[in-house]
Amino acid sequence: MELNTAISTIDEVKAVVVETLGVDDRAGAIDAATPLLGSLPELDSLGVVELVLALEDRFGITIEGEDVTADSFETLASLAALVDGKLG
Repeated sequence: MELNTAISTIDEVKAVVVETLGVDDRAGAIDAATPLLGSLPELDSLGVVELVLALEDRFGITIEGEDVTADSFETLASLAALVDGKLG
């Protein structure tokens, strides 16, 4: 059951990433292992702020400043893990 939750969180986070960063044209190529920070030009400092706000809104969570790290934004899976940790 936990795996299904993780998969759905990844799908939800992916939807937020695609919508927030406007990368609909590349959505099919984004999966759990897709590098985000440093690989998506749209994910600059403003993109990170917009993404954090969108994730907080979508999931009803609060992402603290110390949560916004290169490790958290490394891949779609690591970003989903951050969200899962806040939901737990």
